[in-house]
Amino acid sequence: MSELGRTVHVLLVEDDEIDAEQIVRSFEQLRLSNPVTIVTNGIEALQILRGEAGYPQLPRPYVILLDINMPKMNGIEFLRAIRADAELRQSVVFILTTSDNDLDKRSAYSNQVAGYFLKKQATYATFGLPTMMKNYWQLVEFPLNRPTLPS
Repeated sequence: MSELGRTVHVLLVEDDEIDAEQIVRSFEQLRLSNPVTIVTNGIEALQILRGEAGYPQLPRPYVILLDINMPKMNGIEFLRAIRADAELRQSVVFILTTSDNDLDKRSAYSNQVAGYFLKKQATYATFGLPTMMKNYWQLVEFPLNRPTLPS
């Protein structure tokens, strides 16, 4: 959604191509035109958020949709990395996973995720994640610039 020239970008960190396609399709069904960038692991996600390794830096404001079970750097490791990074620690992250494991949920919430969604329940176009996301970025105010908050 775009408001006053501010488009909320979506960074989808998902290693399963079919799940990624389903998420993008569910956004399209609700006519969400937000730009979606897809990467397949936490390392790539960090690189695009920082503008490293040849990736252009993802513009703000953005929302991260994060899978937990991925190769190279899983979602919990990624969360720990961004929460330890002064430039990225304020990032809004939603978990989107198949893991119904209570330990994963606790780890995610202890790293300040905005929500934890199970893929089997979240990706239907009329209910779940796409509808919640549409409402979220229509109602939530994002800062225009990078935060310079004290640690």
